[in-house]
Amino acid sequence: MNGSTSATLLLIGTLAACSFTPTYTSPPSSAPPASVYEEAGDWKVAEPMDAQSRGDWWTAFNDPQLDGLEAKVGAANQDIKAAIARLQQARAETRIQRAGLFPTLSIGSSVARGRASPNSPTFLRGGEPTYGNFDLEADFSYELDVWGRVRNSVNSAKAGQQATAADLATLDLSMHAELATNYFNLRGEDAQQMLLEKTVEDYSRSLQLTENLYKGGGAALADVEQARAQLETARTQAADTRLQRALSEHAIAVLIGENPSAFHLEAKPLSLDAWPPAIDPGLPSALLERRPDVAAAERRVAAANFNIGVARAAYFPQFSLAASFGYDSTHSSNWLTAPSRTWSAGPTGVLTVFDAGRHRAQSDQTHAVFDEQVADYRKVVLAAYEEVEDNLAALHHLQEESVSQAAAVTATSRALQQSQYRYKAGLVTYLDVVTNETTNLQAQLSNMNIQIRRMSASVLLVKALGGGWQSTTAP
Repeated sequence: MNGSTSATLLLIGTLAACSFTPTYTSPPSSAPPASVYEEAGDWKVAEPMDAQSRGDWWTAFNDPQLDGLEAKVGAANQDIKAAIARLQQARAETRIQRAGLFPTLSIGSSVARGRASPNSPTFLRGGEPTYGNFDLEADFSYELDVWGRVRNSVNSAKAGQQATAADLATLDLSMHAELATNYFNLRGEDAQQMLLEKTVEDYSRSLQLTENLYKGGGAALADVEQARAQLETARTQAADTRLQRALSEHAIAVLIGENPSAFHLEAKPLSLDAWPPAIDPGLPSALLERRPDVAAAERRVAAANFNIGVARAAYFPQFSLAASFGYDSTHSSNWLTAPSRTWSAGPTGVLTVFDAGRHRAQSDQTHAVFDEQVADYRKVVLAAYEEVEDNLAALHHLQEESVSQAAAVTATSRALQQSQYRYKAGLVTYLDVVTNETTNLQAQLSNMNIQIRRMSASVLLVKALGGGWQSTTAP
């Protein structure tokens, strides 16, 4: 190797540590005060449950049937399987880009028989027009990553892979939360169904009593029709609740990968005494570490930042080393002999002089993508804070609603009892009884609806906090 070639390789090796990627820092975003979340009120703040698995957050609800259903989500849910396939694609893309850091070696061979035209200006007079070509060659090529193009491509792919892994974690968290929400909806519908079935029985007895009074002359026909209308309305509500329960049951079946037509859960009414588990909302800064969707958005910003370095490197020459060694002959008898050897080796460089603005447009595109990812990241962060605030406020105010609604149930029950006594004594019409019965039923249904919303808000708060009660990192 002569001196000029050695100097060229030395210069290229010195420049190989260059990179045009901008210095990366996570995009700044506005955060609420670090002391408390808004609307926390008197909601109980618990210490982190260190002994509890950070992933199985649903076990805090102490419902073995819910635990069993949640255990089936990861293995059977088709959305999660699709997300796992996307993660495998991202890992493969990282390996593809990383292969550019290493040289490429290829081996090729060809055997051909041909004939040259004697009338061709390159044909040697007196030569044989037919000839053979036996070729065996090994080619070596290696791109010298002088400007960091390959390294930045690898880093971008790695950041994209991390974002895809965080997307999988986000989807997994969402599926588990959706299952828990559907489960508590179903259990609440079981409680409402039980209440409505009891109401239908009570209204049936009231209708029978009214008919008997009518036959004895103690009640008007209008009273009988009002009692019948009230009974049929209750039956309609009961049928609609059965429909809603069926829909919740079907949704659960799909989430755990089972056929809805063959899936069934026995009735298990949600108790009004059930309390959501105490959840530590933590500090606002910790939220950015625990939410996988925030991690995914941040990794996409990093990937876009590395792509800026890739685009900038296109302005500079691309250097590579190439070498080949082989055998070439016109006859098979002396094909693999020493005189038939061929070889070549040396560096090459290519610089694009004119491309009609393609590189400039590609650079502008990567900067625009970076700005887009930064905006998306900040949007995800704001949405994360909003979801925590919403569900903390919901738990706080629903707790107040449950107290006042329980008092309303007690008051309407007493009013119903008094109206029944007064009707039997002939002091009021049956319309007064119907009105109080309807009011009492709606108060009880509203009370159960508040309980369902409390349990759902608790699930959504866990989801908003990123699942679990400890800081986690994306896989």
